[in-house]
Amino acid sequence: MRQKKILVTGANGQLGKSLQAVQPIFSDNCHFVFTDVDSLDITDKHALMTRVHNLKADFIVNAAAYTAVDKAESDVEKAYLLNETAVRNLAEVAESEGAFLVHISTDYVFDGHSSLPYSPDSQPNPTSVYGKSKLAGEQAILQTNCRAAIIRTQWLYSQFGNNFVKTMLRLADSKPEIKVVNDQVGCPTLALDLALFIMEVVNNDYIVKEQEIYHFADRGQISWYDFAVEIMQLAHKKCPVLPISTQEYPTAATRPNFSVFDLSKAANDFNYMIPKWNESLEKSIHKIIHNYEHNIL
Repeated sequence: MRQKKILVTGANGQLGKSLQAVQPIFSDNCHFVFTDVDSLDITDKHALMTRVHNLKADFIVNAAAYTAVDKAESDVEKAYLLNETAVRNLAEVAESEGAFLVHISTDYVFDGHSSLPYSPDSQPNPTSVYGKSKLAGEQAILQTNCRAAIIRTQWLYSQFGNNFVKTMLRLADSKPEIKVVNDQVGCPTLALDLALFIMEVVNNDYIVKEQEIYHFADRGQISWYDFAVEIMQLAHKKCPVLPISTQEYPTAATRPNFSVFDLSKAANDFNYMIPKWNESLEKSIHKIIHNYEHNIL
C-alpha cells in the first residue's frame, strides 16, 4: 500500500513538535515532511505550490500560525499575513494539487459570552485581532473547493516550547506567590492529544466529505486558576496560587471568558475517545518538568 505523503507546516511549534513525536506510530503508512519558515515560506504561494507539487502531497497539515495574541493588536498586518493570506495560499494550492488540508484554528473566533459549550456551527464573533485573523483564515478555506478539516482547539500545552504549564513552573520557582485569573473558563489541551486526533482525521479522511469544522480539546472544563492549582499539586510546588479577576489582569487583547467546546461532532464522526484534561496533564507533567528544568524547547 502506498504511503500517504503529509506536508506539515509550523514544525518548530508546540503542535509541529508533537506531530513529530507521534510520527513513529504512523510511519508504516505515512511519509511526513516537516517544514517551518526557514525551509518553506507559506506566504509565498509559488514556493508553496512547487513544494506540494514536487512532493505529490496527499495531505497538508497547517500547524503554522501567528499566535502572539497581545502583540497581534499592534502587529495587525503580520497577523493577517500568516493567519489569512498564508492559509488562503494553502487552501488554493491544496485545491489545485488535490491535497486534503487539515487546518488548526482557535476558540478565539468566539466572543466567550456564551453559557453553553460552543459547537462547530455556533456563530463566531471574535473580539481580538488574533481571533479576527484566525476567522479570516477559516473563511478563506471555505471560499475554495479544497477538501478540508478545520480543527478549532484551545489552551494548548506540551513538553515543547513555551506554554502556560511551563510559565507556572517558572513563576513557582521565582515568585513568592502567583496570581491567576479565575473567571476565564475553558479546557487545557495536551498538544500530543491534538496531534493524535489530527492523524485520526488523516487516516480516515473519507469521513470528511468536503469541508468540515471540528472542535477538539481535552474533555472537561476549568478556570486558569484551577488549572494552575492542579499544576502546582502535580509538580509538588509549594508556591501559593491566588485567584484574581480578568479586570485585575488587563491585557492588550480581550480573552474569551468562556471557551468550552461541544466535542460531540469530533467524537461521533470518528468514533473517537477524547481524553480528559486532568488525565492528560497527569501523564505528561513529568516530561514537561524535565524539559523545563533542562531548558529543552
